[in-house]
Amino acid sequence: MRRLYLIGHPVAHSISPQMQGASIEALGLDYRYEAMPVAPESLGRAVAGLRDPSVAGFNITIPHKVTILPLLDEVDATTKAVGAVNTVVNEGGRLKGYNTDSPAAVRALGEAYGELDGCHVVVLGAGGAARAVASGLAPKARWIRILARDITKAEALASDVSKHHDVDILGVGLGEAQCNVGAADILVNATPVGMSPNVGNSPVDARLLHPGLLVFDLIYSPERTRLLQDAEASGAKTLGGLTMLVYQGAEALRLWTGRRAPEDVMMGAARHALGDGKR
Repeated sequence: MRRLYLIGHPVAHSISPQMQGASIEALGLDYRYEAMPVAPESLGRAVAGLRDPSVAGFNITIPHKVTILPLLDEVDATTKAVGAVNTVVNEGGRLKGYNTDSPAAVRALGEAYGELDGCHVVVLGAGGAARAVASGLAPKARWIRILARDITKAEALASDVSKHHDVDILGVGLGEAQCNVGAADILVNATPVGMSPNVGNSPVDARLLHPGLLVFDLIYSPERTRLLQDAEASGAKTLGGLTMLVYQGAEALRLWTGRRAPEDVMMGAARHALGDGKR
């Protein structure tokens, strides 16, 4: 049996083991996917252990998507452009990083919004998830605004994306939300604000939401966050994070096994896990 892991801190809340486990079973593969909590100070030691030949690869979540990069042997072009990694394949002890978040986000948004060329985008947050979304949308968007509490991080992310893409992109503070969200076509929440158990919180004032806006919340637990509820009440369209979770997980499984993942099975398992109270 080959092993697959999700590493992060914390990871107990994740439904990826149920989702990937159902897919592995449906494909009849001799693999096992488990969550492995790894504190930041233990990351180097954990990565060294994951080079074991019995490990086919692993996913990475908060807070390691950026800090793990120097510990890998190689990354693909998408990961270089994004500056964050969420999937690693173990090739005989050599670790190669990929970012399946970025194409998954763009695919999910394209299905919900339609043609993305020329869109105006506001991204809340400046971490690994925000990097994936901003980098993925950069070739299509007319402009992107990165809003974060730490304006230095927002400006750094905007600078990094502009090195790889010719797009009007700026990093600004959350205090600039009013003028930017009002002019946006798409608002993406790439922060953990509103995630269970803090389901009453929203990262943006509901009064800024408006008809014609698509609000994409990367959070999948709960499926209908306070932000999405506020967006619906305002007449905006909404998209939850579960679709992106499935799409990025399906591509990760393909990278590890060479097999096309059954996305319908993964979605069913994810919804079942959420319904079972894993929030």
